Amino acid sequence: MEFIMIETGWLSILPPIIAIALALLTKEVYSSLFIGIASGMLIYAFASGGSLVSAAAMTFDMMSSKISDNSYMIIFLALLWAVVSLVSVSGGSQAYGKWVEKHLKSKRAAAFATSFLGILIFIDDGFNCLTVGTVMRPITDRLRISREKLAYIIDATAAPVCIIAPVSSWAVAVASEVSPTEGFHAFLATIPYNFYAMLTILMVFFISYTGKDFGPMKKAEQEAVNKAVQEAGSREETKGRVIDLVLPILVLIICAILGMAYVGGFFEGVSFSEAIGYNPTAGLSLGAFAGLLTAMVLYLPRRLMTPRKFIECIVGGISNIVPPMLILILSWSLGGVCRQLIGTGLFISGFVSSSNLPLGFLPVLIFVIAALMSFSMGTSWGTFGMLIPIVTMICETEGAGVFLIPALGATLAGSVYGDHCSPISDTTILASTGADCVHIRHVETQLPYATLAAAACAVGYLAVGFMLSPWIPLAVSAALLIGAILFLSSRS
Repeated sequence: MEFIMIETGWLSILPPIIAIALALLTKEVYSSLFIGIASGMLIYAFASGGSLVSAAAMTFDMMSSKISDNSYMIIFLALLWAVVSLVSVSGGSQAYGKWVEKHLKSKRAAAFATSFLGILIFIDDGFNCLTVGTVMRPITDRLRISREKLAYIIDATAAPVCIIAPVSSWAVAVASEVSPTEGFHAFLATIPYNFYAMLTILMVFFISYTGKDFGPMKKAEQEAVNKAVQEAGSREETKGRVIDLVLPILVLIICAILGMAYVGGFFEGVSFSEAIGYNPTAGLSLGAFAGLLTAMVLYLPRRLMTPRKFIECIVGGISNIVPPMLILILSWSLGGVCRQLIGTGLFISGFVSSSNLPLGFLPVLIFVIAALMSFSMGTSWGTFGMLIPIVTMICETEGAGVFLIPALGATLAGSVYGDHCSPISDTTILASTGADCVHIRHVETQLPYATLAAAACAVGYLAVGFMLSPWIPLAVSAALLIGAILFLSSRS
């Protein structure tokens, strides 16, 4: 079915508000997302002269469309979780955990290792979330780091890193939105103005080093310590070795990068940055399949498991990914309703083009609007895809050209912040999945951290609007962020 967008005004922001509010209040994500989708379809049906029956039919049409659009992501998740299951049952995860435990003696070291690994895997945020979670979860569990903390570190080193990495699928997406010819140079120029990305990375390392947690995260960390004490001594001996985890994951990573390059035409002359941004999930699926084959060659000849057990692990791993996959499908569908049918993004972005505030307030205003859009729609790509053309047009007016790069940086920063903490964002869902953390718990514990970084950013963007230089505002924002963390951790 072909969807035709109509403008529904302020009604367009109701579906995401309903879904997010219900999820936070009821702690139940599935029904909250479905009610949000249904409310959006009702608004669309009645505004376009439809009926209850047509609204119901379009709800499932949208879900079907999103499953089709994201089929490679679904295949990748299924294959990856099959690898995760095999690695665990083979004993590779346990062996790796014991080996690393000899080298990482503290929570600080484990948190730093997780953060560095997250930064190293900067090609794609979804791949980052699932791979880092798979590798580090056995270690953080042993060293009494909560699943909520692990999910935060994973999430905070996924999109915030990808959005400032010149070689990533994100860089290609942003560059294509700015300009076909000069877009990549503009993207590079926005990096110093992407305060949220840099402050989030700073916050991750500062909290990892100091342990200065606050709010719900501090409670989660204490619960993890108590749980680890109760479960001490429950480890089982296995025949697995470190290589049983490292080799399949290493092959998966290498082949995923090569797969993205291959699908995008890198070996036919396309540049690497353009190739990996063409259809990254198709390449990731090739990498996950290579990891699965590696596990088979590694485990079956050594009789770590029988062929029957091998297949059972694959099926079991895929069944474990069904609940988060359902959340993804529902969140994609809600995003589709907002973007393709009722014009949520157009309504919110209208505030930017119609604002009569002085140009000096443009960066902070754009940051706030991008954050609201991304949070409500659960997508950073969709947000900057809508806002970048508007921002570019605004800055083409007389006297506003000097604000183009700061405004673009603020657009990207706000887009990532909203995506980072939205419960309907696919990256947030994948971070929960990678850490094996209850999704709503990840949202509750991460939201104060992300919002604190965003508040410090807002101050910086307010200063940028009048200084047009990123360095002093960024330093001020960083100092405010560190001071706020120290203050809040001492009070909680």
